[in-house]
Amino acid sequence: MTRYKIIIEYDGTQFVGWQAQSDLQSVQSSIEDAIFRLTKEQTLVYGSGRTDKGVHAFGQVAHFDLEKKYTLTQMAASLNHFLKPLPISILECSEVSNDFHARFCAKKRYYKYIILNRPSPPAIYMHKVWHVKANLDIEQMQQAADYLEGHHDFTSFRSSICQSPSPVKTLDRIIITKQGEIINFELVSKSFLHHMVRNIVGTLKLVGEGKISPEDVKNILDAKDRTKAGMNCPASGLYFMKVDY
Repeated sequence: MTRYKIIIEYDGTQFVGWQAQSDLQSVQSSIEDAIFRLTKEQTLVYGSGRTDKGVHAFGQVAHFDLEKKYTLTQMAASLNHFLKPLPISILECSEVSNDFHARFCAKKRYYKYIILNRPSPPAIYMHKVWHVKANLDIEQMQQAADYLEGHHDFTSFRSSICQSPSPVKTLDRIIITKQGEIINFELVSKSFLHHMVRNIVGTLKLVGEGKISPEDVKNILDAKDRTKAGMNCPASGLYFMKVDY
């Protein structure tokens, strides 16, 4: 068997998420179908992270095994051919050792969340951002975000259906920047809880609006109570950027 690693870009708007679900279109099942059409081999594609419905990716990583060997340029080009017209693109393909696992070998995962901060709704960026009309104070949001960096129990920012065995995670970095009308939230960790990024951004948005203080975010973290935090913000603004191995 030959193990292939691929880097994938996709627009998640029309998919139910990364993970395959019966009779529904997912990113995983779409790639598996393209592989079968190319190779006539049934194989499972293992992703480095399970993005939700509507979440996008610039650098999702996955692996799969095939009995027959293909050239790497042939694999990438052929999969892109069979993926048309779906908004999925195989950016890179490489051969890796059989002990490589896209999910379990990951050391760092990078996410970005994008807010369009202006009164007018998006046209070009529809389904690609979270539109927030109220002017947001990024300095206050960054001050609040600093309380979340480090090793903590993130129960307050965890989905009720999260399957992780522990709510304790190490959040390496949250950086908030603004370029014109666009506010970017960049978050880095080895792993994230279900909805963790979106719940954090939903809470920081309250700080930016002046509805809660930066210190309130520390209290929310310490409370270990999901009802104390802000909303689970829309999937449309979330992007899986890359993975370090």
